[in-house]
Amino acid sequence: MTKKRPLLFSTASYDYLREAIARSRGFETGRLERKSFPDGERYRRLLSNVNDRNVVVVGGTITDQDTLELFDLCCALSKYGAETLRVVVPFFGYSTMERAVKDGEVVTAKTRARLLSAIPVASHGNTFYFLDLHAEGIPHYLEGDITARHIYAKPVIMRIARKLAAGRRFVLASTDAGRAKWVESLARDMGVPPAFAYKSRIDGSTVESRGVNGPVKGALVILYDDMIRTGGSLIEAGKAYKAAGASEIVVVATHGLFPNKGLDRLQDSGLFTRVVTTDSHPNAVKLAGDFLTVTSVAHLLASKVKK
Repeated sequence: MTKKRPLLFSTASYDYLREAIARSRGFETGRLERKSFPDGERYRRLLSNVNDRNVVVVGGTITDQDTLELFDLCCALSKYGAETLRVVVPFFGYSTMERAVKDGEVVTAKTRARLLSAIPVASHGNTFYFLDLHAEGIPHYLEGDITARHIYAKPVIMRIARKLAAGRRFVLASTDAGRAKWVESLARDMGVPPAFAYKSRIDGSTVESRGVNGPVKGALVILYDDMIRTGGSLIEAGKAYKAAGASEIVVVATHGLFPNKGLDRLQDSGLFTRVVTTDSHPNAVKLAGDFLTVTSVAHLLASKVKK
């Protein structure tokens, strides 16, 4: 008997990524009815029979509403008989709140992981796939009989960097010491030198770069960070690399969030000729244009989930 292809669902914010993954073949798109009531409550109904099927769900914890939608959908899939449940989380919100620094702080990364852990386990198990987590220990926050996988977007980032360089001499650079180890590993794999910016935090919202280490003068600097929020750290690092003699600076990130006009802030700084991110966050997809290029991780995610 031929095994049926996995059924592929998504939360509303990630319909675009579900469609891109489905185009990579090997999946059958699951049908789902959605509607909202005037009081804000939401209605969901599975229109595909998921009983004894391998099911894949794409959904991130980008907002509290998205998190609950992912939780509700996965609970229903398990209840109605999914054989396996594979949950792809392209962006895990609150990943920077993975530990308490001040007394009394809520470790929200842990509480979100506990919520996902409460999804009933399908008959042959639940597996979560996370993409380029800010803190690598987060998969260990999941509890119970659950498997967690950390997918690294390194192959996608390397392709982006080579395309941007187009044969020119370049260095891979980090915004600060926190990403230095990752950038050093990436640079080693690509056979190019790394560069590092040193910064000091003035207060909760102000960061100042103090210097640069690396062969930056006259080179294209490809500045990598795992996620872009307001762009403050990138701008400070960009100033340091410009002062060190970089001929051009482009920014590459896995996750592009860009709250509070963060993308405009980067463009208005005049430091960067281009920003490239993946489509792991819907905001990046919405803001894509001449200054922001978005590259899909659909093929990477599909290949990992199929395994």
